[in-house]
Amino acid sequence: MDDTLNVTYLTFGGHVDVDRYRYVYFVIMFTIYILIICSNSVIVYLIWVHPNLHEPMYIFIAALLINSVLFSTTIYPKLLIDFLSDKQIITYQACLVQFHMFYSLGGSEFLLLAAMAYDRYVSICKPLQYPTIMSKTTVSIFLVSAWLLPACQLVLPTAMSAKEKLCRFILNGVFCNNTIYKLQCVISQARFVRDMVILLNVALVPVLFILFTYTRIFVISYRSSKEVRKKAAQTCLPHLIVLINFSCLCAYDVIVVGLEADFPKTVRLIMALQIILYHPLFNPIMYGLKMKEIHKHLKRLFFPARIK
Repeated sequence: MDDTLNVTYLTFGGHVDVDRYRYVYFVIMFTIYILIICSNSVIVYLIWVHPNLHEPMYIFIAALLINSVLFSTTIYPKLLIDFLSDKQIITYQACLVQFHMFYSLGGSEFLLLAAMAYDRYVSICKPLQYPTIMSKTTVSIFLVSAWLLPACQLVLPTAMSAKEKLCRFILNGVFCNNTIYKLQCVISQARFVRDMVILLNVALVPVLFILFTYTRIFVISYRSSKEVRKKAAQTCLPHLIVLINFSCLCAYDVIVVGLEADFPKTVRLIMALQIILYHPLFNPIMYGLKMKEIHKHLKRLFFPARIK
């Protein structure tokens, strides 16, 4: 802690052999970060320029991919700087900003997936009412709510954490997540209840809504024609896979990190990196390969000579 400037510095204690492999880490993570930006941006670009992709489903996919880029940008620049630095440190104030962005964008992911589930439900189960229900106004409300609600709900815990007294100054990780609570001298029950309410609002309720919605879709599809079942499988399966993938990674962050399970340092590093590495790359691959219209435009973009 710098008393002269009244600035508290924290040390990231989750790095493994960073002095020995700093340039290897840097090259690998920088390459992955560029891949994340490019792969997500290409699909967003295709959705932007092709009028036949200006539908709610594809707009929500574009929003989800933009969210992945923002989510990665919250972590990667600081992580890359740390790999090249002699000391892996961050001010407590900057750590709280990263904490806020990390969880608010994570909550936005769940809410966007919930909006996509509702869109699929209306499209498959109420096709005649689809244009009326999923209007531009409705889509805009869903998008704004998905980004604003988690951010607003996390303002209070972030502000409260800024006032807490710290008894430890070494973070057991490589970026700022809920491990910052382990630095505080006192962890109140009120804080725990407040965080559980936020978790319920931005994660558990959307997940339950998504599961309920897709259950209804599959039940109705099963009773319908083969064409309806095929449409449901093609459009809903990628969303479900993305949901399961992201939910598992978030469960690790909330449960394992929160309980400070006694894992080896290398295992903790690998699992922490999965959240910021695997998922942002998984989204564009899943939607690029599994969504027929997007896949078609990708082939035209990269292999124009093969498309007649």
